[in-house]
Parts: sequence; structure tokens; C-alpha cells
Amino acid sequence: MEGEKNKNSLIPIYFTNSDSVKMVEKIFKTEDEWKSILSPESYHVARKNGTEPAFTGKYHDCHEKGIYQCVCCGTDLFESETKFDSGTGWPSFWAPVAEENVVSKKDRSLFMVRTEVLCARCHGHLGHVFDDGPLPTGLRYCMNSASLKLVKKDKG
Repeated sequence: MEGEKNKNSLIPIYFTNSDSVKMVEKIFKTEDEWKSILSPESYHVARKNGTEPAFTGKYHDCHEKGIYQCVCCGTDLFESETKFDSGTGWPSFWAPVAEENVVSKKDRSLFMVRTEVLCARCHGHLGHVFDDGPLPTGLRYCMNSASLKLVKKDKG
């Protein structure tokens, strides 16, 4: 059963609130557990590698300050300071908060080869990364709003 695999597997994850890397357990849940905690759209996108239509996600034109976390497990993924308007209709970032927090793999679906981006802790599908982004990295992490939740920064 998928929810039982490697329950004691520890990985490094960066936490923005403490500015530190901590060893944490990977998160494994059954399909029924994911369905019970995610909206149908977030489940489809994050757990079944779906994609929301362009210009429809709640974060594609969001300018709030904060940390974008994984909708599945709450892992910090992207800072609003790295978000930019790519014109694609999806929220785009030029870097994750830390390399430890995301993993990538080849995606050969849709008759092309792309680089899929996943949450390192729960392997939720986030989107894809491309090499046509702005400096300083030249990367465009093109993410799905349905895979993210924004934790706004306090204004104090």
C-alpha cells in the first residue's frame, strides 16, 4: 500500500520561518487520505499530475507577499519575491526557497520532454521548470495554483 512505504525515510527540508534545514520524514498517504484533505481540483493537479487551465488559477495574477507552500503537506516552496509575470497564465518563479524542497524528473507526456517539478516531501505535482526565465537563474518554475497555498507575510 502506497501510504505505508518508507514511513521512516528522512530528508532535508528548508524552513523559511527558522532559516534552517531540518531532517523531516517524507509524507506518504493513501489515495483516499489525499482525497479527504484536498479539494477535487487540488487532488487532480497535485496527486494525478493534472494542469489547471491557463489564467484560471488564483495565484497567476496574485501580488500578495508571502511564502507559497505545498497544498498537500505545507512544505515551503517559493517566496513571493521570486515570482514574476511570465505571460503564460500560471504563477511563475525564478527559484524555489531551497533546492532541498523540490525535486525534478523527466516528463515525457503530451509528446514532448519537459522537467516536472515535485514537492520533495510528499511528491505532489507542482508544475514544470523551463530555461526561459529571468536573471539571476534564467529559470521559469511554471506552477499550478491548485498545488500551492499562499501564507501571507505579516505587515508588522
